[in-house]
Amino acid sequence: MQRPTNSDQLHGTLDMLVLKVLESGPLHGYAIAVRLERMSKDVLNVEEGSLYPALYRMERRGWVASAWAVTETGRRARVYKLTKAGRAQLEAETTSWLRLTTAVAHVLHG
Repeated sequence: MQRPTNSDQLHGTLDMLVLKVLESGPLHGYAIAVRLERMSKDVLNVEEGSLYPALYRMERRGWVASAWAVTETGRRARVYKLTKAGRAQLEAETTSWLRLTTAVAHVLHG
């Protein structure tokens, strides 16, 4: 089994990944982390110490909005949803990321 990546390796891509996870609908923080881990086939492991500051930063920038809600387990939690500005940011970051990773792949594979 591969080791999960650490939060240092995710630095710079976390916002894009969280926005992508929220594209399918509103989620609370723990659910975002779980979905990201599942979508990455257990490679990406985002800890609270990285996730929540990223969510707060994205909320300040207007990319996500949050509200209190009751979770499926009956507990109150802050739920985050993607905004119109967040969708535009996700598109821009995805385009940039694909361009960068394509260039890196060209270098690595000659």
